[in-house]
Amino acid sequence: MSFEAVLQTMSELNDVHLTLLELAEQKKHALIHNQVEQLTQIVTKENKLLKRIGELDLQRVDAIGNFLIEKGYKPNPRVTVSDLTKIIFNAEEKRILVDSQKQLLATIRKLREHNELNQQMIEQSLAFINYSIDIMSGSDGDELIYSNPNQTAPGSNRRGLFDAKA
Repeated sequence: MSFEAVLQTMSELNDVHLTLLELAEQKKHALIHNQVEQLTQIVTKENKLLKRIGELDLQRVDAIGNFLIEKGYKPNPRVTVSDLTKIIFNAEEKRILVDSQKQLLATIRKLREHNELNQQMIEQSLAFINYSIDIMSGSDGDELIYSNPNQTAPGSNRRGLFDAKA
C-alpha cells in the first residue's frame, strides 16, 4: 500500500513539473512577443503550482516514511527516493520506482533548461531597457570615471530627457 502511495506521489510530482514545463514554453512566447499581461498570468499559475509541489513533497516524505515503517525501518524525513531504491528487494518494484524517478528528473532537467533560457531573455531585455533609458536621459560614459568631487566635470550641467532629481 505504501509503495503505491510513493509511486502516486512521484507521478503527481511529474505531472505538475510537466505543467510547469508547458508554462515555461508559454512564458518564452510571451517574453518574445512582449505580452506582459499573459506573462503575469503565467507567473500566477506557476506560483500556485510551486505551492502544489511543496505539498506533494511533504506527501512524498510521508509516503516514504509509511513505507519504511511497513518494511520495519525507522522513518527518516531525509530519506530520498534514491535511498529507497537501495532497500527495495523486489526487482519489479525497484524498476518501477527507478523509472519513475528518471522520468521526474528528466522533466526537471528540461524545466531547468527552459527557465535558464527565459532568465537570459529577461536579463537581455532589462539590459536593453537600461541602455535605452541611458540614451534617452543623455548619460554619457564620462560620469562613470572617478573625478575630484571639488571640481565640476565638463558637461555636468547638461540635462537629459529625465530630471535625475525627480
